[in-house]
Amino acid sequence: MRHKNFRRIINPPIFLKKTWTRVSFVLIMHDSMIEMVHVVKTYPSQISALSDITLEISSGEFTFVVGPSGSGKSTLLRILCGAEKPTGGEVVVDGVQITHPGFRKIHQLRRRMGIVSQDFKLLRDRTVNENVAFALEVTGHTRREAKSKASDILRRIGLEEREDAPILALSAGEQQRAAIARAVVNSPSLILADEPTGNLDAKTTLDVMGIFSDLNHQGATIVFATQFTGLIKRFPYRVIHILDGQVSNGKKVDTDEVREVKAGG
Repeated sequence: MRHKNFRRIINPPIFLKKTWTRVSFVLIMHDSMIEMVHVVKTYPSQISALSDITLEISSGEFTFVVGPSGSGKSTLLRILCGAEKPTGGEVVVDGVQITHPGFRKIHQLRRRMGIVSQDFKLLRDRTVNENVAFALEVTGHTRREAKSKASDILRRIGLEEREDAPILALSAGEQQRAAIARAVVNSPSLILADEPTGNLDAKTTLDVMGIFSDLNHQGATIVFATQFTGLIKRFPYRVIHILDGQVSNGKKVDTDEVREVKAGG
């Protein structure tokens, strides 16, 4: 049975980058940035990573996705950014049904996202500033504008003295901060962050959370996967628990009721 919040539109017009196109993978939603309906992900080895996931995240909402290693957090985020396809179910991101067989423009959708992955995906042959500026250049900023904005965000994240260094000269924690800077420098409407504070010390973690919170206050939707319940206790955002590929109903919770999960994310 189709989720009650969905109504299929056959060949509706959608406006992207000032160009009118007719597509068949758009659904009308009710003020949602993300909807997942009966989503399943099973790998060829028959390992079930996600099992019948149905959830909704509103535009402008900050949501923690919490669970131990191997619980399905990373798989969920990879499906949302189009890096993996679910075995079954429907996924809508920012008004686009990305699971439709005819959908081929994930790169356009990703330009409106900021993605922080666990493996960083930094450009090995560029400096720190060039890595961050690249995210702006591909969206039309001049090289001078991109370099200036990259410097500003690197200053906020504590890497101002490393911005001209080769990316491979950075420690794991510094590379993680550079990846975060690249993900948020363009003020995206949706940020998908997979364990973004896993290699950071307490002070830097709070600095990074300050940046995420500021972007959220400006209207960005943030999905933040973590194992570290200390963040949940400090920041009163919505929490979705995930365990063995299944989620509980996410809500803002009393921090005294938060189940402890081993720190490390």
